[in-house]
Amino acid sequence: MVDNGNACLEDDKVRIVTEKFALTMTCGTPISHVQLACCTSHCAIPWEGKELRVYSNADPELMPLNLVGHHNTVSALAFGKRWNPLLLCSASEDYVIVWDIEHCYRRDIEGLTATGTVIGTLLGTVQHLSLCPRNEKVAVCSAAKTYILSVEGEEIMSTLTGHLGPVTAAEFCPWALHVLVSISEDRTFKVWDWRTEEILYQSSILSASPLLSLVISEESRRLVTGSANGQVWSFSLPDDHRCRMVTRLDLHKVEQRQLRHISGGPVNQPERQLLRVFPGLFRGEQEDSVEASKPVLRISPCSALPDPRHAQERGVSWFWIGSTDSLYLLDLDTAELRTALYLRDFQNLTISIVGSWAIHQIDQDKTLCLVSSPFESSVALYEVQVPVLEQSDSPGRACSWEEILSVIPSGPLMPESPLNAQLMRKEVPKPPTKPGPDVRVVKDQPLTFHPRIKSSGYTTPPWKSSNKASTQKKSPGLKTTKKIRCIFPDYPEDTMVPISLYNQVSTAQRATPVCCLQYSGDGKRILCGLGNTSALLYKSSLAGTPAVYTGHDCPINSVDWSHDRQWIITSAEDRTARVWPIGNTEPILIMGSDKFSKPVKSAQFYYLDKFLLLSSGSSLHLYLYHLDMVRDDIKRYHQKSQCKLAGKLGMSSGTDITCASAINQFFSYIVLAGGVDRSVEVFDLNVGRVSADIPDAHTRAVHHIAQNQGSMFSTQSLDLYSLFLTSAVTDGMKLWDLRTLSCVRRYEGHMNRCHPCSSAFSPCGRYIATGSEDNCAYIYDVRSCTYLHKLQRHSDTILKVAFNPSKPELLLGTLDGKLQLFRPSNGAALT
Repeated sequence: MVDNGNACLEDDKVRIVTEKFALTMTCGTPISHVQLACCTSHCAIPWEGKELRVYSNADPELMPLNLVGHHNTVSALAFGKRWNPLLLCSASEDYVIVWDIEHCYRRDIEGLTATGTVIGTLLGTVQHLSLCPRNEKVAVCSAAKTYILSVEGEEIMSTLTGHLGPVTAAEFCPWALHVLVSISEDRTFKVWDWRTEEILYQSSILSASPLLSLVISEESRRLVTGSANGQVWSFSLPDDHRCRMVTRLDLHKVEQRQLRHISGGPVNQPERQLLRVFPGLFRGEQEDSVEASKPVLRISPCSALPDPRHAQERGVSWFWIGSTDSLYLLDLDTAELRTALYLRDFQNLTISIVGSWAIHQIDQDKTLCLVSSPFESSVALYEVQVPVLEQSDSPGRACSWEEILSVIPSGPLMPESPLNAQLMRKEVPKPPTKPGPDVRVVKDQPLTFHPRIKSSGYTTPPWKSSNKASTQKKSPGLKTTKKIRCIFPDYPEDTMVPISLYNQVSTAQRATPVCCLQYSGDGKRILCGLGNTSALLYKSSLAGTPAVYTGHDCPINSVDWSHDRQWIITSAEDRTARVWPIGNTEPILIMGSDKFSKPVKSAQFYYLDKFLLLSSGSSLHLYLYHLDMVRDDIKRYHQKSQCKLAGKLGMSSGTDITCASAINQFFSYIVLAGGVDRSVEVFDLNVGRVSADIPDAHTRAVHHIAQNQGSMFSTQSLDLYSLFLTSAVTDGMKLWDLRTLSCVRRYEGHMNRCHPCSSAFSPCGRYIATGSEDNCAYIYDVRSCTYLHKLQRHSDTILKVAFNPSKPELLLGTLDGKLQLFRPSNGAALT
């Protein structure tokens, strides 16, 4: 970085975080763990232990409002959710008091003492306060109990007991006011119906450290909680109160992963933005840092985003996380860090180590943070300009910033593109036949027609059918009743999700894993690759005896159909790939181990069956091919089919390819490949090189890539074809957008710890199915991070899933070799 830019960068840092005021108390009463209060117009802090001070955020230089009424040290403060009237609730060991701020200002102007309403007495040391959305009730957390108090008078409406440790926070559900969620040092959370004091849901122990913070988001219908060791959990909060975990992440690991993304990327053009988001990144301060947990002291929703496009695509899933030395902005839908502000890097701030936070976003790009110091009795109010990572700083990196990647081709083939290759077949001329001794040589004679020769056809009358019915004239008023059958009926987009078991079969006598599954393009047949080196061809209903394709010496890695549904290709660990004709169990083309030095991980037809695309080692192999069905009984095993290498592209990092995916149903230049180094690279075969890469797409190597290919029975928006899924062991599934190379969703409700469980898009593009190691299959809505259905009744791990392209059917393949077919619940199910 050049020296003349340091001043500008320092100015940018000052504008990001501005200190509006800082106060130090003379009595020395510690307030490091006191719940502070901040809203759009005011902030409130305990002053000299027993008093309160309310400051105006618009002009902190104005004389603060002093509130006196407590006889003991104030331990918690909270503003109400509504602004008319604006209520402030304060708590100490003696009283819980509600203050009407506007009324208190009027009394202060009149020279009178501001007064509040006592709603609770002698409830103990209060750790947390929360008002309901209507400002009618207050949740008071004291020791292991939670009290529900009325704002209008001193009345305990409910007392909730059930936690085994002190309750650290409690929040009312915004859309169901009778529901309350509480967290505790016993490391669990509970969902209550506070009116009946009944526990609606109780979580298991989530962490080894106490839970410290809680927030409930009305927009995304989820609860988010954080612990003292930096763990963050996001749970759905449905109407049946059966909470499902959506996201779990470690704040420190997410931070380190994001820093690796940035440090490994370009540092010229985005350098200013990176310094804004990660101050000190280029000064080497991370080298001396010691790995430590990041306690989640406060969580607050980021209700207004700087870029409105994110809100349209993903909804509100961004949350502020306040820790001891930094402020983070997390996208919980993708489990990615959007902004990290380290307070130590801003020299103009009074407090760089924080004991407690109060975070409130006031408008589209400004957030107020009221913080306290853990070492001295001081507080400060910071105004934060929201610096959000731009698309150029996403985990994916394009080789050219002017390129826009798209699965749908946006231009013709370039002259040097490997897709222009053609297979030139040599035509062997037939040798001229030599006449033998017994062969009569007939010389050419002029053609002569004779009238007596009937075979000439010139003297016969025109031919007429002898069928009398065909000579009858149709009545002009008669209409034909013949039905015209639609060749490709539309896929029923409004149908129910296939969740009822219709049929199941065992693929082998002994348990063998189902390694791969694929429907034919018309949805009438199923191709299944097994771990016992064979491939099976079933009808779509799984009825009848399957055709068996044998010839590989190792487990099958992949199977694929040609677009015309006349050929199939299989690849295996024996470093071979074989092309088979439908109806014949002998391969028509064998690509042997002389072409590949490592196992063929994937093989498929590509570019509307023009090429064979295979991945082996660190390279993608593009082959032209010609299939010859002519067989000689004497030379039965002589292969007349041929193939020619048209192109070979390697991973930019040189790592081995674990999986690859390309669309064959229409012309597409894009090929996706996952590597052992946890990256995903995007190959553009129009230019014949890697056009983009996503480093560290997962914490483990990607073992499966699924593209949203649709089907010929459904119609989707062109933008949906840019979506693809990646799966990795212990890291769930991620939904990516090829246009931005960014993760847009993350799915973690299923279990995937050691087996390569695959995923698939439905033909309508609305649903995602994935296998799981808890002997269940999960169906997700693309627009939500929590699963819709959990399909059970399985005997072993679900390895492979596939949707029927023509009708709502879901096929599952298990680790013990069973195939299970699911249909919507209104269809006939297997009992």
